[in-house]
Amino acid sequence: MTLEIALVLGILLVAIVLFATDALRMDVVALLVLCSLAVTGLVTPEEAISGFSHPAVVTIWAMFILSDGLTRAGIADVLGQRVIRVAGHSEVKQVATFMLLAGAMSGFMNNIGVTALLLPVVVSVARQTGLTPSRLLMPMAFGCLLGGALTLIGTPPNLLVSATLEEAGYEGFHFFDFTPVAVPVLLAGTAFVALVGRHWLPARDPVAETGHAAGDLHDMYSLQERVFAVEVPEDSLLVGKRLGETGLTAAAGLMIIALNRNNQTQALPSSVTRLQAGDVLLAQGRLDRFKRLRQWSELSIVREAPVMHDRLLEDAALFEAELAEGNPLVEKPLSPGEFHKLTGGWLLAVLRGDTVRRTHLSDYELRAGDKLLMQGDERARKVIESRYEFSETKTLDKEHVQSRYQLDERLFVLKVPDSAELAGKQVADIKLGKAFDLRLMALFREGEFTRPLPASLELASGDLLLVQGRAQDFDMLRGLQQVHILDDATPYLKVFERGKLGMVEAIMHPHKWIANKRVADLKLREAWEVEVAALWREGRPYRSGLKDMILTRGDALLLVAPMQRLAELNKNKDLIILNPVSAPQIDKRRAPVAVSSMLLVVLLSLLGWMPIYIAALIGATLMVLGRCLSMEQAYKAIHWRSIVLLVGMLPLGAAMQGSGTATFISESLLQWTGHWNPWLTIALLYFLCVLGTLIIPVIVLVVLMAPIAVSISLGMGVDPHAAVMAIALAASASVASPVAHPTNVLVMGPGGYRFIDFMKLGLPLTVLVFLVGAIVMPIVWPL
Repeated sequence: MTLEIALVLGILLVAIVLFATDALRMDVVALLVLCSLAVTGLVTPEEAISGFSHPAVVTIWAMFILSDGLTRAGIADVLGQRVIRVAGHSEVKQVATFMLLAGAMSGFMNNIGVTALLLPVVVSVARQTGLTPSRLLMPMAFGCLLGGALTLIGTPPNLLVSATLEEAGYEGFHFFDFTPVAVPVLLAGTAFVALVGRHWLPARDPVAETGHAAGDLHDMYSLQERVFAVEVPEDSLLVGKRLGETGLTAAAGLMIIALNRNNQTQALPSSVTRLQAGDVLLAQGRLDRFKRLRQWSELSIVREAPVMHDRLLEDAALFEAELAEGNPLVEKPLSPGEFHKLTGGWLLAVLRGDTVRRTHLSDYELRAGDKLLMQGDERARKVIESRYEFSETKTLDKEHVQSRYQLDERLFVLKVPDSAELAGKQVADIKLGKAFDLRLMALFREGEFTRPLPASLELASGDLLLVQGRAQDFDMLRGLQQVHILDDATPYLKVFERGKLGMVEAIMHPHKWIANKRVADLKLREAWEVEVAALWREGRPYRSGLKDMILTRGDALLLVAPMQRLAELNKNKDLIILNPVSAPQIDKRRAPVAVSSMLLVVLLSLLGWMPIYIAALIGATLMVLGRCLSMEQAYKAIHWRSIVLLVGMLPLGAAMQGSGTATFISESLLQWTGHWNPWLTIALLYFLCVLGTLIIPVIVLVVLMAPIAVSISLGMGVDPHAAVMAIALAASASVASPVAHPTNVLVMGPGGYRFIDFMKLGLPLTVLVFLVGAIVMPIVWPL
């Protein structure tokens, strides 16, 4: 052993230890290796930096651009939907589907190109089915590598070992000579990863993790204190109802973060989403307020209570006013609660033509010609006439009101049962008006009629409450009582971890500042489909009653939405986003250009007209020229950490060759087994190549090992086909290191993988490939 060989082995050992222990970032370790080789003179300075122009490096960064172009053109979503139709939401089926699909494609296409094509598809499917990309990307890459051994053209090592045989005077391999060995290997590898190996994969999402501010914001605003989950039972009155009708948002003041249905998560579901039995809703809000609201379902409806209806109409004068053109109320809604607060009177109904509206008046835009039915004493009437500029108010009798407005259809009586928890609660605690537009009009207790109700009045068992509203709204209130509050909401918080939802912090733009502007006036939900989860003011967070809060200078809003929506929020000129996020914009009009560019890359490399790295460069350039993505977006699409890792490790392969380390190791080991069983020698060749893939580029390794395999076979007097086939099989099983093959490098960044992640799954898979090969090869290629 020479000094140069000892130095190379020492640097190699230190690098492996640093990789395995994750003591330093992988790209930093790679740069240390590069610098160490140059300083010790094991490689020349030119060789040390030659990786920056290495064909594999050029191919990889070009493929990153191609992959991002396919994503932005919507190709990933289209293919992803088809995969979901086949594999569903089962992780086992998805792993198996992607491995077999990638393997089959790699038998006839360059496996780097297959990886670039499927990478955005895998990420898209993971997003849609609630998995993290790291659970699928590595299996897909391994499927590409194993499938590359299916045919002669599947991967360059196959062509190289065939050429080596021809140079030695033997017949080279035919197109499908590899298939009898590769098919069992691919099937066994797929079954192993799908059933066993996937449990060793990390659940890591670099997109969510790079938005580290989201986790910090979640803690800073203490959102976990206000998040809980509820389940809709099968017999619930809420089944089939729209989310906006249930009262969960308006009544309970909750923000529905996500809806989980059949193990599929929908982030920020729309208000028109209809609930189904078994739905789990992740909500943010005050649990105590929600529980208090549910107590109102204890009330029972008393169907026959005409005495209270009549008493209400007799309590004060009834009068009607018609809205004239130019009245300030035209084209505006009028809240009955605000009306009573300002005037002391009651707004009971609105008549438009023959249509009477008696509930949800706050959402009703008034028009000229509308007639308003009101009630109040003489003082309230004068205030109403002066405040709202009615030209004339006309007094109505009770019979006229009953026949014209049919108030009794919207008046019903609720009774407080003896065992109700509501007994002892104050009227001020009643939130029914804002919740379901159920307005508490009067109370009947022990023969006495009370109206208006003092805020401090406590309810008692047996009280009769006269309520204006709709009986179906009260059914929604009972529906809230039926939902189950889950003990643990943690499993559903993964909607943030999986990147389905993100968070940003925003402040009002100083040039857009308007005094007395409420949070609701920003219309972020309506215009941008984002929710305000919290507000930061004077060193503390506010997480409830946000819509009606008046914004002050210095307030920060915590906004929650899918990443795509948050990215679009950067266009909002009223806000300054403190931690902006980006997400690829989908433009399906560019799909033909994106597909054509990728197909051109495949054809140029498949037909041998251009090396894969030149073909990839052509495709990436066409992506930019075709406006699938801009040049700035192309730069951002490249995972530079992966590129630096490969660039730093490539000189180690050159040092292994130049110093004679590779030859020294192979010849030393083979000397010990050359006189034993030939299959043992071939097995050793296989494992020696596998170890070599950890640090030496696969093509370089095959060029080095294939002649050695032929030479050893001749020395043992056996057919060399089996030995060189073992070299090709080992090259396809280069799965134990991120730098073992460019395919692994491609998925390392998007999957957020570490060196140890590849070893956890790659080493057992390598052994499995060896065992399958050991069984099949003696049958297909007897010595």
